[in-house]
Amino acid sequence: MVKIMDLRRNGYLILLLVLLGGDYEVGVKGENNVVFNVKHKFGGRGKSVLKDLKDHDARRHGRMLAAADFQLGGNGSPTGAALYFTKLSIGTPSKDYHVQVDTGSDLFWVNCARCLRCPTKSKLGIDLVQYDLQASTTGKSITCEQDVCSAMFNADSSECKVGKPCEYLVTYGDGSSTGGYFVKDNIYLDQVSGDYKTSSLQGTVAFGCSSQQSGDLGTSTNAVDGIIGFGEANSSVISQLAAAGTVKKMFAHCLDGVKGGGIFAIGQVVEPKVNSAPLVPNRAHYTVSLKDIEVGREVLDIPTSLFESKSSKKAIIDSGTTLVYLPSKAYNALMNKLMSKQPQLKTHHLDGDFDCFIYSGNVDDGFPAVTFQFVGNLSLTAYPHDYLFQVRDNEWCIGWQEGTQGKDGNEIYLLGDLLLSNKLVLYDLEKQTIGWTQYDCSSSIKVKDETSGNVYTVGAHKISSASNLDSRMAFTFFLSIISFLCFLLN
Repeated sequence: MVKIMDLRRNGYLILLLVLLGGDYEVGVKGENNVVFNVKHKFGGRGKSVLKDLKDHDARRHGRMLAAADFQLGGNGSPTGAALYFTKLSIGTPSKDYHVQVDTGSDLFWVNCARCLRCPTKSKLGIDLVQYDLQASTTGKSITCEQDVCSAMFNADSSECKVGKPCEYLVTYGDGSSTGGYFVKDNIYLDQVSGDYKTSSLQGTVAFGCSSQQSGDLGTSTNAVDGIIGFGEANSSVISQLAAAGTVKKMFAHCLDGVKGGGIFAIGQVVEPKVNSAPLVPNRAHYTVSLKDIEVGREVLDIPTSLFESKSSKKAIIDSGTTLVYLPSKAYNALMNKLMSKQPQLKTHHLDGDFDCFIYSGNVDDGFPAVTFQFVGNLSLTAYPHDYLFQVRDNEWCIGWQEGTQGKDGNEIYLLGDLLLSNKLVLYDLEKQTIGWTQYDCSSSIKVKDETSGNVYTVGAHKISSASNLDSRMAFTFFLSIISFLCFLLN
């Protein structure tokens, strides 16, 4: 789980995999490097997980892409849950909480004591914990007259009056919702203090205290204690911490699609070097301009309408989505080109959503790589072993999916972990760029301490699975963090 805590003073980079939200009082000087462990909710590749992956993406897209309101006495733009979760500590005395991590979210919230319809059990092998404001000696409520309520959470409604709690209500596109009020309390992180070394780091942040839930959020058997996002809004942890001069608005993740686990970092990554492209401005999600799709070395011929052009193609980069979703015209052109390489193969449907086939050879020899070309000379390549899932002996299914709509009703390009795994992805929100490079995510990266100029090595991690973890969740994903603060939640 990635959480971002803006714990920046005196120029130390904080490497975090957790996000914080709201009014914060940073009790640490410098831009500190913080490390977090992250775990993937789903695992392995096989028939048992295909439906889970598609169902997860469908629920997520209903939340992430809907034109829903984030109400704090005003309006906001909520986004949905992620595939990854991490553990962080909150309050005094501190308690551990497991929260979902999402690069497309802006708010951080956790389930609170006496919450209505909040989940109490999880199949993820974790004990769910509810935050109790009264049980923490450092916890404080946020009321309407406080600057953080209006400035950070846009609570400008006449209904938000002096002395009343600063409330929120997030309604997602799939009909689920979470509502409650904002509080602030201490959060505890692992600060990077040397090569593969950490020390304790404490900060104070504002976050949502969920007092009621509905829909999938309240009934999911794969529940966690909350959500933490990595978005750009003022309410996000990384934005808050950066505004306070605690951290730079930069973070990176490296998802190990081979061994599981990986790296999640906040701050300046020194090694490896990463090529970047500009983010499309004024978008709710991290979006880049897509030029072409190549199959092998051939540019895919995607039919365009009178109102479409190559320059109009935009692609959302989202680590919370598992598969890759393409507009119908692009999907059909891609599938036709791929299957033309093996004309003798006959496909069949599995779980109603996946095209599958029987093949006994080496898929990397029999099928071409698929490369997405972006502006700025940036590309993302998926090799056959990336986009083909082996569900049983000699039976393979194709991970490309057709059609996902944005909030304007148009089909979009949505690029998830099928493309992002085994790559270091760097988000530089100060320069408004995003970049990536092929990388061994089970290894390590180097991050810079801005105050001292020292460069530290941060290695990959993996949260161990609990003994009662469902087998189809066994693919434990980890993310260790590097040089910046953990990111925000919605």
